[in-house]
Amino acid sequence: FASYYGDHMVLQKAPAGAVLWGHGQPGATVTVALVGASGLVVMKKMAQVKGPSGTWTAVLDPVDQGGPYTLMAEQGLENLTLQDIYFGDVWLCSGQSNMAMTVLQVANASEELAAATHYPYVRVFATAPARSDVELEDLEQIALPWSIPTAAENLGHGNFTYFSALCWLLGRSLYEALGSPVGLVEAAWGGTPIEAWSSRRALQTCGLPEDTGSPALSSSPSPHRHLSGPQTPSVLWNAMIHPLLNMTLRGVAWYQGEANAFLHTDRYNCTFPALIADWRQAFHAGSAGQTEPLLPFGFVQLSTYRRQSPDESFARLRWHQTADLGVVPNARMPGTFMAVAMDLGDEHSPYGSIHPRDKQNVAHRLLLGARAVAYGDKHLVFQGPYPTRAILEVTRGLLNITYSQELIWRQRDAQAFEVCCSSQAAPCQWVPALVVAVGSHRVTLALGGCGTLVLGLRYAWAEWPCEYLSCPLYNPQGLPAPSFL
Repeated sequence: FASYYGDHMVLQKAPAGAVLWGHGQPGATVTVALVGASGLVVMKKMAQVKGPSGTWTAVLDPVDQGGPYTLMAEQGLENLTLQDIYFGDVWLCSGQSNMAMTVLQVANASEELAAATHYPYVRVFATAPARSDVELEDLEQIALPWSIPTAAENLGHGNFTYFSALCWLLGRSLYEALGSPVGLVEAAWGGTPIEAWSSRRALQTCGLPEDTGSPALSSSPSPHRHLSGPQTPSVLWNAMIHPLLNMTLRGVAWYQGEANAFLHTDRYNCTFPALIADWRQAFHAGSAGQTEPLLPFGFVQLSTYRRQSPDESFARLRWHQTADLGVVPNARMPGTFMAVAMDLGDEHSPYGSIHPRDKQNVAHRLLLGARAVAYGDKHLVFQGPYPTRAILEVTRGLLNITYSQELIWRQRDAQAFEVCCSSQAAPCQWVPALVVAVGSHRVTLALGGCGTLVLGLRYAWAEWPCEYLSCPLYNPQGLPAPSFL
């Protein structure tokens, strides 16, 4: 079997078929058998070992959730056996250091680690950080082989190593919501830009250089150099994602973008949708069509970094994470869902303010999106309120903004809205707009000295736009209104 198979793993359940692959003697036949708990063979598959790669692939018939099963592979006199296999939903978690933060590092860590033993059917696997200049067929190194989360060591091995707190909290919540086993695969590395996770194909889509020696990338500043992973295009795609493409997946969770607030920031509205489309195509093809073409893709919008920083790069990156459309799913990013995190800042985090410890709220917001988008719960509210129209009352100097959902106004004195005022003499300037009234679905702004020349409107456009759980606008479900431009 390929290196990422093992005892205790979770394989994707029906309606998809799980894909198994491994190495063998070119030309030989490999027989794969799935054996039930009673010892009866449930299924047998034959596969030819292809030359010159020496690899074989077998697609299992769809298996309903549950287990345990045993998997056996035979080639001539050689055989391998994997035990305690379950079928459920497999999610891939990827990104940079906020995804890599372990359960040991988050709020209420000791309670979270102690509670983990109650979830023996949520299984975890972590790739080791690795880079390559060429696409690899198999992982070179594994940080955590498939494991049951009984030992704190499996979830809190150290800082930014394994296992991802956000991935764990999401997987645990999915298990509680769905009642079926969940397999979690972590492939994350702190300080890494999206270019490193993108294939050459995806980078070409956005007109970015894909040569591996690009000085523009390798010398870029990073806000967390002490955790800085490689900046070079495609090296993480090659070593950490490409080897996984045969896996049948149910979804992806992504937390990345801080590095791109300092690198190719204004290309992210292309590089991110391109990565999503490329990963979908690659996993669909790699799994012989078993991973669905519109693989559900959830992500976390950037949280906060420096309080009262005049820098707009975090705000711009948040906007670009939605392909400049403000909310997802949208026409450029179908099948996606987003957890807004700008109200979860943590100025006193021992890992630096760029690493907030509240990953529980992030996981809850991602879970809502997963249930709505990946699992089709049409009645679930999974995102905050967003403007549907803005109407100028010229004579009264007011701007009325209508929102898509009922509004809860939490932070009354915040200057979160700004308008872009123009005069003939100069380009427009952003000035705060005072909120004079908040209705159930409407916010009214006073334009002050702006007159009629309002060319733009923005909300929460800052690196640290709100206090903890205290943005100005939420819906009754407690989800914050996302920033917009």
